[in-house]
Amino acid sequence: MKMQRILLALTFVNFVLLAVNLGQARAARAQAEQSVPPVIRAHALQIVDEQGHERATIKIQPAITMGGKSYPETVLLRLGDPDSEPGVKLTTSVDGSALGLSNGHQGGVQLYARDTLGSFIRVIERNGKQHTFRP
Repeated sequence: MKMQRILLALTFVNFVLLAVNLGQARAARAQAEQSVPPVIRAHALQIVDEQGHERATIKIQPAITMGGKSYPETVLLRLGDPDSEPGVKLTTSVDGSALGLSNGHQGGVQLYARDTLGSFIRVIERNGKQHTFRP
């Protein structure tokens, strides 16, 4: 009979400890959810690796004029390799968008959807030779 009371008391203590732990876990989860902002606002985002090399960026390039030609403001997403060579570039502006996939300076593929140039695909070989395909 004494053993049953001890087991009953231990069961009760375990139940109380379980209830307290569950309550603390819920409170911690609720606090963590409240600390995450619903929106992050910034002018640019830069992600660097452990060595400090820029690996990914999202930024807005201002409108510029180069060589007498005007380029509109552009939103740019750039993903790079450990040597900061671009692997993926995605851009969009008022005159369309473009996607570039490359392996550093060893060629790549560019897809364009532009108001002024129309849509086309450009393939660049390792030797620099370019092939353009239009619909």
